[in-house]
Amino acid sequence: MNKVVASAGDAIADINDGAILMFGGFGLCGIPENCIAALVSKGTKNLTCISNNAGVDGFGIGLLLQQRQVKKMISSYVGENAEFERQLLSGELEVELIPQGTLATRCMAVGYGMPAIFTPAGVGTEVAAGKEVRNFNNKDYLLEYAFDADFAIVKAWKGDTDGNLVYKETARNFNPLMAMAGKITIAEVEELVPAGELDPNNIHTPGIYVHRIFQGKNYEKRIEQRTVRKKL
Repeated sequence: MNKVVASAGDAIADINDGAILMFGGFGLCGIPENCIAALVSKGTKNLTCISNNAGVDGFGIGLLLQQRQVKKMISSYVGENAEFERQLLSGELEVELIPQGTLATRCMAVGYGMPAIFTPAGVGTEVAAGKEVRNFNNKDYLLEYAFDADFAIVKAWKGDTDGNLVYKETARNFNPLMAMAGKITIAEVEELVPAGELDPNNIHTPGIYVHRIFQGKNYEKRIEQRTVRKKL
């Protein structure tokens, strides 16, 4: 099976209106910049986006929000996007806020073939509204269902033509979990190498999870909050 496609446009060509998408990355680190740009160009609408964050104004998922392409955001951190805030407060955007560990574990559950998890996060808060609560060893836990995403879109540092992926540092937070969780997983990489060139001991996502892969280009790799130390 040839997994290599020529471009982001080819990779996302069959993502249609109303799709449920997972976007890898943490903040602006390790986000699939090329695929997001291709979705903006294609104009796909009514998307449900599952992501750690909602990007920032004019970058990342923020570009999709700016074009009114997102129907619902499922995220754990959304504090850097003024357009997200405006759409939320005006009722234009559906939002489901999830504790970050719960978000990660609901992704992981899909890859592990688990339909649901029990977690103590959110018990006794608004997060628990309408959800089943069970007690284990005298402690309450919420029932949370595994995600059901049509596509997972991830970004890796290196990948090979069989779809094996290697991430760098913070990009490993959500990308590996989401790569396991999509019915179809699309990976964009900074460097695409022939199968066999990656050290098997360093592979983070085995190629069995990846359906399409391409070499991206022109990565901006923006810093969400630049903080520097004053000279002494």
